[in-house]
Order: sequence, then structure tokens, then C-alpha cells
Amino acid sequence: MTRERSRRRLRRRDRNALIAASLTALSLTASGCVVVHGEREVLPAATRAEAAKALTAFTDAYNKADKAYDSSLDAPYVTGALADIDAARLKAGHVNSPSGNAGHSPLKLTDVRITIPKKAGWPRWFVADAKGNKGGSYRWVLVFTRGDLGERWRVAYLTLMAPGTVPEFTKDEDGWAEAVPAGTTQLAVRPDELSASYASYLKSGGKTFADGRDTSKLRADRAKEARKPGLVRQFIDEPLTHGAYAPLALRTADGGALVFFTTHHYEKQTAYTGGLVQVPNKSVQALVKGEVKQSLTMESIANEAVLDPAGSGPVRMLGRVQGLTAAQGE
Repeated sequence: MTRERSRRRLRRRDRNALIAASLTALSLTASGCVVVHGEREVLPAATRAEAAKALTAFTDAYNKADKAYDSSLDAPYVTGALADIDAARLKAGHVNSPSGNAGHSPLKLTDVRITIPKKAGWPRWFVADAKGNKGGSYRWVLVFTRGDLGERWRVAYLTLMAPGTVPEFTKDEDGWAEAVPAGTTQLAVRPDELSASYASYLKSGGKTFADGRDTSKLRADRAKEARKPGLVRQFIDEPLTHGAYAPLALRTADGGALVFFTTHHYEKQTAYTGGLVQVPNKSVQALVKGEVKQSLTMESIANEAVLDPAGSGPVRMLGRVQGLTAAQGE
């Protein structure tokens, strides 16, 4: 009997200890004193020193890959649209010059400006723009991103912008910028709809985008090319928004946003019966699969940077880089 009472006391004591521990844990969790959800906390995406280090690491890798025409040397430092464009460029270079790039000139970036947004969750990202020694007077604008704390910073977007066109950004008292949600309805076009809107514009036109080299002029050039004698040109434009191709947006000082996004393009050239399609150059030829007889289909990726105004109005293209990624002959 005494032994049974002792067992009951032990069970009661264990049960009371478990209840007390559960209540303590619940109290601490509710107060926020112990459990910290880093993915919910609004923090700068990177320190300024970390961002500068990432830019140097990318530039070094980019130069090594360009000199050797070897995409494995900078593959760990690029992702998304830039990874596709850069890998194809280096592949073509290697096919045409297996011993490396005899005309290599190292990329040097000066007058660097780094803009780091505060945001919650992943991916985290920041923008660097600098004067480059290649591409004339254009500024190189690079978007670095990573999906978690253990990943390396990689460049997803690289566009070239004319001097004076990189906009001013909204910043808080500590100099941190503001990331704009992809689904916001406060802009003329939602950032997550810009890729589809641009693909639709290239096909059908409209007033969504302001006139310019990469909008109205590009459509006019395509219409002119489609009418060349002996050759039919067809264009297909598609949105590309998943994973590393997702749009990224920064609030500008005027209330709008600088938005980076990606699009996917195909151009098919078909010769009339008895005719032949000419491959444009050695770089295209290096990427061609099959034999080019009556048709050539070229696939490319483009990354765009636009100024998306607050409220309404046309979206203005600030920079666009398009690169061939594959080709098929038939």
C-alpha cells in the first residue's frame, strides 16, 4: 500500500513538472524573449562591407571566366538570367577559341554605389551600380541575391544604364533602402506582372511602356525584319518569373520603383522553298544544334530594368541586356 502511494506521488510530481515546463515555454514564446523568427524580422539584406566583398568576388570570378572562356570559373557567382546569358557567351567563346580569350581585357568597376534594402524573409538582395571600363559610358547595374544565410551572394541581374538614368532611391535615416513587394498594386504595373506585360507588349503593342529603343523601336525593327524578301521571321516572347528569375523592386524617391525582371524569347528564321538561312555569326554557329538548312530557331534570355511609376503612367525602360542561350537548325 505504501509502495503504491509512493508511485502515485512520483507520477503527480512528474505531471506537475511537465505542466510547469509547458507553461514556462508558452510564456517565453508569447513574450518573444526566447523565440526569434529571423525570417520575419525586417533587417538590412547585407552589411556594406559584405556587399563590397561580394562585388569584388564576382568581378574577380567574371574576369577569370572571361579570360579562359570557362563558365565553371564564375558559375558559383551568377544565377538566374545572368547565369544563362553568361554561360552561353562563354560556351560560344570556348568553341571558337579553345585556348582562351586572346582579346581579354579585365573588367574594372569604379565609382561604386551600393544600395541595400531592409526587408524580412528570403531572398535577400542588394544593388550595386558602377562605372565600367567596358560598354562605353554606361553604368553597370548588378543585383546580388541569396536564398539563405549559408549561400554565396550571386548576381541574378546585370543591366547597363546610360549615365544619369539610375534613379534616386528612398532611404531611411540610416541609409537603408526600401524593397517593394512584387504583388503591390500601388504602381502602374505590379512587379510580378511586368514580365508578362512586356511579352504581351512586344506582340501586340499598347500604352503600358513608354516609347524607346527597347519598346516601340524594337517592335518597329521586328516588323521591318519580318518583311525581308525570301525569309520569314517569327518571334515568340514569354514571361519568366520563377525562382531566380523572380522580379525585384526598389522604391525610388518619386514614389515609384526600379524593377528588375526577366523575359524569354524565340526568333525563328525560315527560308522560302529552295532558299537557305544564313547563320548570323560565329558565336551563333557555336551554339547551333542540328544542321541549318531551311530554318534557324534562336532562343535567348533578357533581363530588364524599368522605372515603374506610382499610381499610373507608362513604364520606362532604363536598361535591357539580351543574350542568345541556344539555337536549333533544321
